Amino acid sequence: MTCEIYKDFIFEAAHHLPNVPEGHKCGRLHGHSFFVRLYIQGEVDATTGWIIDFGDVKKIFSPIYDRLDHYYLNDIPGLENPTSEVIAKWIWEQVKPLLPELSKVEIKETCTAGCIYVGQ
Repeated sequence: MTCEIYKDFIFEAAHHLPNVPEGHKCGRLHGHSFFVRLYIQGEVDATTGWIIDFGDVKKIFSPIYDRLDHYYLNDIPGLENPTSEVIAKWIWEQVKPLLPELSKVEIKETCTAGCIYVGQ
């Protein structure tokens, strides 16, 4: 049986978007409570009944989370223009080598706006 599961995380961070038009509100320093959802797809193990232990997903993501939470995202290499799209792809690139079953990364920067990245 194949399933897709997910694990959610929330981190607080500041950023600004350097490439928006003059006067755009996102060009000013501001912060968000970013919501991250990691999707994992794979075969359900017949013995454990799961694809992967949610605790293992948390352990894998923890060092990446620690690089984001309560930091200024623009200072992180690869996040100089930290849009939701760029953050989602950056997280994918950090997590995918450690979690090959990763199938999608979802980012929400507000309750109504976000991005889902399905990597290569």
